[in-house]
Amino acid sequence: MSIDTVVIGAGWAGLTAARVMAAAGRTVVVLEKARGPGGRSATRRTEGARFDHGAQYFTARSAAFGRQLQQWQDAGLVQPWRPKLAVIGDKAAHSDPEEVSRFVGVPGMNAVCRHFAADLDCRFEQRVAALEFDRQWHLELISGEQLQARRLLITLPPAQTAALLGESDPLHDPIAGITFNPCIAGMVSFRKPFDPGFDAAFINHSGALSWVACNSSKPEREGNDWVLHASADWSRAQLEAPTEQHAERLAEAFGELVGEPLPAMAGCTAHRWRYAQACYPLERGTITDADRRLAIAGDWLSGSRVEGAWTSGRKAGEWLANLD
Repeated sequence: MSIDTVVIGAGWAGLTAARVMAAAGRTVVVLEKARGPGGRSATRRTEGARFDHGAQYFTARSAAFGRQLQQWQDAGLVQPWRPKLAVIGDKAAHSDPEEVSRFVGVPGMNAVCRHFAADLDCRFEQRVAALEFDRQWHLELISGEQLQARRLLITLPPAQTAALLGESDPLHDPIAGITFNPCIAGMVSFRKPFDPGFDAAFINHSGALSWVACNSSKPEREGNDWVLHASADWSRAQLEAPTEQHAERLAEAFGELVGEPLPAMAGCTAHRWRYAQACYPLERGTITDADRRLAIAGDWLSGSRVEGAWTSGRKAGEWLANLD
């Protein structure tokens, strides 16, 4: 099957780019290995609870993204989140955290991505096994399906992008050298409300946790659900341990942090984000190869954060849309 443009990855960068290209009249197919859109802004539903276990909120550093956030707010896709916020440990790292305007998707952090995907040809649970370029891009999926595309956008983490391109590709080595910190996310539901004196906290000292948040404190959420993000060092050391151990240890660390027994838990699970955040994000926006009509995008190419993924995706989409 021959397609004008294939996008690999249905996270912020991929879906933003796909929308830009579709608006320009390009025929776009988005391939995503997961069951739904969102990438690291995914929302996990388990045992009646719902968790934003990846990206916790949006902030706007640029006027362009600020205007976009306002449009999403007007459309009912995002709302402000004004948590009672604590900084535990080195407070100099977050001198005035409550002055930052924070927004969240409603009813989950993946709301905007789901909105984007609804208007696109998104094919979920479709993993690309191999690709090569010979006048056009040839893609082989794990299912055995073959696709051909004139243009290609890859929005996977650098290590996965490099592996897909192959060691002989000229872009392989510089991309493979981009390192990421992992993050293990714990998800805990309590049987009754729990108020440790804050809705969310940055934790700036050595130990298991780097961030905790009451997911239920966000707009249009219910329950007594908390997200516990492990520190990069702890995540790296514990990455290959069973997820059941991750959840239990992070819950124990949360209890030690607040200095009091936690309420009885209704559920406790964890998720490994192997590529949570680039150690040294770039400011290139995109990586492009005009001869092969190839673009690479992601938050790691625009300073990280959701805004970085959106900025990189928009730039890549515009470049590919205008390419002959």
